[in-house]
Amino acid sequence: MSLAVAIQMDPIETVDIDADSTFVLALEAQARGHGLYHYLPQELSFAGGRARARARPLEVRRRKGDHFTMGAPEILDLTIVDVVLMRQDPPFDMAYITATHILEHIHPETLVVNDPASVRNAPEKLFVTHFPELMPPTLITADKDRIHEFRKEHRDIIIKPLFGNGGAGVFHIVPDDENLNALLEMFTLLFREPIIVQAYLPAVREGDKRIILIEGEAAGAINRVPPPGEARANMHVGARPEKSTLDKREEEICAAIGPTLRRLGLVFVGIDVIGGYMTEINVTSPTGIQEINRFDGVNLEKPIWDAIEARHAELHGVMPEPE
Repeated sequence: MSLAVAIQMDPIETVDIDADSTFVLALEAQARGHGLYHYLPQELSFAGGRARARARPLEVRRRKGDHFTMGAPEILDLTIVDVVLMRQDPPFDMAYITATHILEHIHPETLVVNDPASVRNAPEKLFVTHFPELMPPTLITADKDRIHEFRKEHRDIIIKPLFGNGGAGVFHIVPDDENLNALLEMFTLLFREPIIVQAYLPAVREGDKRIILIEGEAAGAINRVPPPGEARANMHVGARPEKSTLDKREEEICAAIGPTLRRLGLVFVGIDVIGGYMTEINVTSPTGIQEINRFDGVNLEKPIWDAIEARHAELHGVMPEPE
């Protein structure tokens, strides 16, 4: 079953081929005989009821400094491709939201992964609030008095932008820290949205676990341990990845959210768990595949493509060919 696959992502020349999840998804698609196209989010357009992109045929290979070849650009009608992978990195801003609206015009006739309407309705730090029993004490507000009340109750807190990513703008406010008011003033200047405040979880010093779910089923995990003197466990800021497995509580979290992920067409998801609490559900451009692959001796891109092919076959009444 050969498919035409368009990948909406950031510039492919900038990716780290030893870490980037989209790169191995492209490698696996190519190995299966699927034809690849690449386009940037800003090359997406909509006119006359048609979603199109200025796309280039793409070939990929695991060769540092020479990991891709792209053909001449062409205006690609996205209704004639089989699958669109929406894989550009956040921030989850109005440009991101606009792209989901455009791609919603072609889905599901052209299968968009993840479902664009669900991506739009499930920003990482808000989607998790639909599972309050699984998350740490959390406040989302722009009301400074409510934030001070929350701090008085929990004393040790984390504040972060509601639509931030990669650990940017995350602050740990210890009980005797005098900077909270100044930080709130800065957040007010930088963001129009409310901010998110959570009880600090000391277990973050032991790691922030990234769990990959495919069609709502846990497929693997890595633990990301922050460097000394750092409260953030993002690899963007120097966290160390470690081999990990799921404990009973983490299995319960995955079982609780899995049916919702499947129902919403969120095929490939990454959740973050600290000390038994889920802090985020990443649906925009989850990462972690290559790290898990190396630690566990697996190839998670294979079951992800199995799931995509199965969804495409179901939508179009075609039985997928056996590998």
